[in-house]
Amino acid sequence: MTRFRLRWSVPTILALAATLLAVPPATARDDGPIKDPIPDDPAPAGMGVVLEEVAQLPKSEPTPPEMVVDPRLKRHNRINYVGEIPDGSKRLFVPDLNGKLYFLDGKTKEQKVYLNVGETFKPDFFSAMGLGQGFGFTTFHPEFKKNGKFYTVHVEAGEALKTKTPDLTPQPKTAYHGVINEWTASDPSSDTFQGTRRELLRVGFSGRIHGIQQIDFNPNARPGDADYGKLYAAVGDGGNGNVGDNGGDPQNLGVPQGKILRIDPAGNNSANGKYGIPADNPYAGQAGKVGEIYAHGMRDPHRFSWDTQGSKRMFLAHIGEHAIESIHQISSGSNLGWSEREGAFTFKKEDRCFLYPLPADDAKNGYEYPLAAYDHDPPVGHSCTSDSGHAISGGYVYRGGKLPALRGKYLFTDIVDGRLMYTEERDMRRDPTGQKRAQIYQMSAYDTTGKPVTMRQLAGDNRVDLRFGMDAKGEPFLLSKANGKIWRIVGTRNFADCKTQQVQVGNATNPGDWAPVTPSKWQFRNREVILAEAGEQRPGPRRPFEYAVLKKGPVFGSTTIKAQVRLDTPVDVSNRDVIIVFGYKSDTEFYYAHLSSDNTIYPHNGIFAVNNADRLRIDGQWNGDRQVPKGAPPAITDANWHDVQVKHCADTGEIGVYVDGGRKPIMTAVDTTFGSGRVGFGSFDNIGRLRGLNVTGTRAP
Repeated sequence: MTRFRLRWSVPTILALAATLLAVPPATARDDGPIKDPIPDDPAPAGMGVVLEEVAQLPKSEPTPPEMVVDPRLKRHNRINYVGEIPDGSKRLFVPDLNGKLYFLDGKTKEQKVYLNVGETFKPDFFSAMGLGQGFGFTTFHPEFKKNGKFYTVHVEAGEALKTKTPDLTPQPKTAYHGVINEWTASDPSSDTFQGTRRELLRVGFSGRIHGIQQIDFNPNARPGDADYGKLYAAVGDGGNGNVGDNGGDPQNLGVPQGKILRIDPAGNNSANGKYGIPADNPYAGQAGKVGEIYAHGMRDPHRFSWDTQGSKRMFLAHIGEHAIESIHQISSGSNLGWSEREGAFTFKKEDRCFLYPLPADDAKNGYEYPLAAYDHDPPVGHSCTSDSGHAISGGYVYRGGKLPALRGKYLFTDIVDGRLMYTEERDMRRDPTGQKRAQIYQMSAYDTTGKPVTMRQLAGDNRVDLRFGMDAKGEPFLLSKANGKIWRIVGTRNFADCKTQQVQVGNATNPGDWAPVTPSKWQFRNREVILAEAGEQRPGPRRPFEYAVLKKGPVFGSTTIKAQVRLDTPVDVSNRDVIIVFGYKSDTEFYYAHLSSDNTIYPHNGIFAVNNADRLRIDGQWNGDRQVPKGAPPAITDANWHDVQVKHCADTGEIGVYVDGGRKPIMTAVDTTFGSGRVGFGSFDNIGRLRGLNVTGTRAP
């Protein structure tokens, strides 16, 4: 065997050592605060829902009224859910946090007060502080038609704190009780309650928010199933479960706060003997642990639901602290991580402003991270210790039969700003690292005439206080505390769904087909329209420097523009762009879609209007008042050809911009400044080209 001996010189050894020392360690991590936890915003859905108003509930006041100081409680009323009574009567039920349970006739929607919960528990009933205080929720036993049983949760204060004792470990300095009651109607078909009630469970909270949010039964369970007749209760952390005397309660299995509980109203093996603790609960019978707990690690578990088809999973919409609004899958023993985690980020009690990356050894904790989430994107100058104006309200996976475009989508809202959103149930998958999340889409809304509207407009208030409800067949409702109205979703509609086939113009590649701002900068060859020389700023309002208007064909009303475009400016230039002009009336009156590789500044990658003034951004994707401003994802980032479509509906003002055959727009706007005009192509101060132009539309009057 031949042996080789390596001979190393001293300079070689020193050079190798220097090289090795220069290599950064593989485990190096950035553990600093995260300024923008979820950079991706909800994307335009390219569709919307058609809303029909069905009822407005009576005005009501919190109790006691003299204690109300928070303007967010001064609503028309505080209705927070609408559902259908499970007895075949088609009657709807609507609880108002201020105390009353309403029944609505299935056909006429005539309203009747079925039960006055506030009056029943007077003077201890309390709804004057805290956004969720009062008569929080009601649910009906699946056999209500036979047994007349239904369940409510409400809040008590005052003398109740002295005369009544919580059943499970209360928080120190308890100031409020959340109480679950069982009611038995002597005549389930009546529209006015008569019968009996009994208290099941009383939980003590130190804070005025994040009490017992929802109670409900699993609609998938059938007689004989282990889950049939089991009552779930979403119990918040009391408002300060991350700090103070009760810091850490959501992770403490010895207390009920920050948990989802699961109990059997027909049982009696609980400590108070009024309900049962199911033997298949994850901690049933374990010393030092609350056997009622089904899942834990929650701050404000606002709404939960079960998919009634598919995987039949249980989903929870969870309201965050610093930044994260999230949707989770809930199973027996699930731990969402609060208050060690907020969403898929590290929460530090000493930092009231930022979240942090997960530690390298995070997998050992077994936390279950969101299936989908969005962040708050607070505005510039916003105090990180105050409400940023965002909160998720969960809905459900739509499996109804009347709205096929919504089927399989988990519908939810932002309570405050009234955004209507969804994720695809099939895309909602657990990821132990917390990095993979389902895309969230934002829907538009229309009235029954097809006019675009916003929930803020329908509610008559910037704070919408919006929530989903549904009937027995899974058909959706929306309801707002701002004006106490309920709307039924009666249809869906594609965004910018106007007819544009009356007139068609194509093969427009000759110089005579176009009117450029500066003809010498343009070339027309190889069936391409080429902006060969960058434009220069001109006097007048700020607007694109160089473009050419299509002279061929008529002036269009509603228009669909299809073409391929290419940016010829080198890709290392950050602000490279081309524009598509439409609605053109004059050099200072037109719309344009700006297609850019930069989405971080106001003039880039958006939809704009020039109306005898500096260009104004009108698209719905820009959030320039935020601490981390950004718009839609960059439209074009390379030097390749890209398919672009711009659709403009003159009647509704809807504008959608689509790239590379996408079925969903990357940018949308609603604006009625220009109802007709010509189309064009150009740039600010870059070069690029267009080919395959095809314009269809209605001829302007």
